[in-house]
Amino acid sequence: MTWSFPIGRFLGSELRVHATFFLLLAWVAAAAYFMGGVAAMIENTLFILALFACVVAHEYGHALMARRYGIATPDITLLPIGGLARLERMPEKPGQEIMVALAGPAVNVVIWAVLVLLGAETDLEKLVEIEDPAAGFMGRLAVVNLFLVLFNMLPAFPMDGGRVFRALLSTQMSRVQATRIAATAGQVLAFGFGFLGLFGGNPLLILIAVFVFIAASAESSDVAMRELARNLGVRDAMITQFEFLRPDATLDSAATTLIRTTQHEFPVLDADGYMIGFLMRRDLYRALEAGPRMRPVTEVMTTDVPALNVRDKLEAAIDAMYREGKPVVGVTGPRGHLIGYITPENLGELMVVGGREA
Repeated sequence: MTWSFPIGRFLGSELRVHATFFLLLAWVAAAAYFMGGVAAMIENTLFILALFACVVAHEYGHALMARRYGIATPDITLLPIGGLARLERMPEKPGQEIMVALAGPAVNVVIWAVLVLLGAETDLEKLVEIEDPAAGFMGRLAVVNLFLVLFNMLPAFPMDGGRVFRALLSTQMSRVQATRIAATAGQVLAFGFGFLGLFGGNPLLILIAVFVFIAASAESSDVAMRELARNLGVRDAMITQFEFLRPDATLDSAATTLIRTTQHEFPVLDADGYMIGFLMRRDLYRALEAGPRMRPVTEVMTTDVPALNVRDKLEAAIDAMYREGKPVVGVTGPRGHLIGYITPENLGELMVVGGREA
């Protein structure tokens, strides 16, 4: 995920923090300082750190349960509105998906129970006093963990309850239809959050509403795309008519090629036709603004482009682009020469012209 950076590796997953998380910390610290001085600022900052430690534990619950089914979790990212465990894939068997979904809230239940045993009071009214240090550190932390369980079990995407809802629905209908219903429930919920945040003056609820709406839409699109791609290969989606650049081509000549074509990306091939990188349009624009136009394209091209064999399944290209964040995937023939490539745009076109009900 962009704007995030790693802070370590734990239990086989890289732990990352999004840069905006520090904006949240700064906002909480400032609000607490003006409310109760330095002591309140320190306590509330420590409370937010403890809260997000619980969020990370929640995400590791998902990750460790997924590992039982052979699904890796490359990284977990800490965001201002929670955590995000990036699973290699979601289990498609309903029972496995339910277990993975429930593992996260189960961790929060355990944390809540431990805090109660240590003397914390569970009073949901503490939620309205969440910024007040006088409400008690452990009591606030216990009630927030209980709230996380209740919130995450709402039967709508992208919450864990939405995944349970989808898994139950998929026992009676196709996975695509089940996902569409759970995603629609998530979007309705997002409108509710947005309405409450707008008229209640709560910007955090508005932020959550936007996240829920986008995540629900993305999940629905991803499942529909994978269903379409299930029986297709990369040869069915790849672009086969394209112009390429040589390593000694200059930015100026690349700009000329850009103007006379409709391509947004250009393969850079050596003399034998092997891919050494891709020049993306956005990188070309930035390079033309920043320096001499006679520099070689190899100075600004993207080199970590995945290369798939023409016999590979289309799902491999989807994984590379949407899960690994790659802007393009090269397709090679039997001898390793580049014979085509796939972009998110032409995958979207495939969805439109080749989409069908599952």
